[in-house]
Amino acid sequence: MAAALNEKQAFLPGKRVKIDFGSEGVIMLDGGASQVSETDGDADTTIKVSWEDWQALGDGRLDPMTAFMSGKLKVEGDMSNAMQLQGVLAKLKG
Repeated sequence: MAAALNEKQAFLPGKRVKIDFGSEGVIMLDGGASQVSETDGDADTTIKVSWEDWQALGDGRLDPMTAFMSGKLKVEGDMSNAMQLQGVLAKLKG
């Protein structure tokens, strides 16, 4: 998945956003380095979500706002980065 995100440049310029899948690993969207990796580290925003719920979000079975309100998706740090990320991740479907 990191390779697909990297290819589509799915990051926010100048921002570090980590998607934390718990025991399944992490994806770092590093807009400062203009790359996506599976390297853990400090981030401006961390999104915590299970791999199963992430897949459901990706294929439209789970609404992002519903996931957030029900606690299936948690955001730590700068919430505006998480809001902008929805548009960035839409690049994967294109």
